[in-house]
Amino acid sequence: MDRRRLLLLDQVGLVLAPAALALATFTGHTPVPVLYVLGGALAGFSALQNVTRSAIVPNLVARAQLRSALALNFGLYQLTMVLGPGLGGLLIGALGVGWAYAIDALSCLALVLAVVEMAPQPPHDQPPGPPVSVLASIGEGLRYVRGNSALLGSFAIDLVAMTFGMPRALFAVLAVSVYHAGATGTGVLYASVSAGATVAALSTGWLTGARRLGLVVIWAVVVWGCAIALAGLAGTLWLAALLLAVAGAADSVSAVCRSTINQTVTPDNMRGRMSSVFSLVVTSGPRLGDIESGAVAGATGPRFSVISGGLACLAGVGVIVLAFPGLRRFGVDEPAPPPDGVPESGAAARVLAR
Repeated sequence: MDRRRLLLLDQVGLVLAPAALALATFTGHTPVPVLYVLGGALAGFSALQNVTRSAIVPNLVARAQLRSALALNFGLYQLTMVLGPGLGGLLIGALGVGWAYAIDALSCLALVLAVVEMAPQPPHDQPPGPPVSVLASIGEGLRYVRGNSALLGSFAIDLVAMTFGMPRALFAVLAVSVYHAGATGTGVLYASVSAGATVAALSTGWLTGARRLGLVVIWAVVVWGCAIALAGLAGTLWLAALLLAVAGAADSVSAVCRSTINQTVTPDNMRGRMSSVFSLVVTSGPRLGDIESGAVAGATGPRFSVISGGLACLAGVGVIVLAFPGLRRFGVDEPAPPPDGVPESGAAARVLAR
């Protein structure tokens, strides 16, 4: 379907969900299950928004600008992860929870107006014949992933990195019991990963000329694993935060390159499904990491959990490199992207925004 229409409907949902939360807060005595339903709806609309926006980006810029566009997209997302909670806290402290929800709804209404101004975004190169069912369409997308070694390897290496090397669930424990820094230290550790990722994503211009993106992904995940393991050894809060910022920067480089691989090898009519798989991997990995790091910390201690997770990430990279050689070779035979201003044929070069 037209991705612009889907994004518009989704933005309407992102207005209605916080508006309902604001109404529930102002009226008071809202049943707890209603809050869970509205919170789940907000999370679902947000996930659909991320997938749809990712599928639209390649048709808005020329191929030579794709990596920069994806880096900007990822960097702004990370920036909101740093600024959003602080801004929300200020609004709640000044105006209350209800008005924070209401302002959120108004900000999403502005996005509705922005999407209205976009040109239609239908998928290109749609195969002839009647549309297939939803389940058949999902199956087709999964078969495509399974048949592409570089794409499958990019998903697998991120899942390994986040499952074993993301000790986010232990940040509060480390701040309180290891560094004795309390709530302030907890906030520093949480913010450091996103801060490093933001700086790296907004300064990844050097990736524009990189050819072997698969190797860049592999080495970025190696840096991530090393930084996480060293953070577990850090003797001070600020050294741990610095190492976590380095890890976040490495993850940012990996994410931009993996997004580029995904968008480059995927036909336009499958980009929505590939973006969905990408989003599923990106969101599920850290949750699996919460379980892994918490379970290991409960059995051995928080420091050992962080260190062993970083080392397990490095071992997992070795397995991924052997299991998916297409990831290591990606970009070897790929021609360099044309310089800015040089037109190219194909759907990815069409600029569809008005």
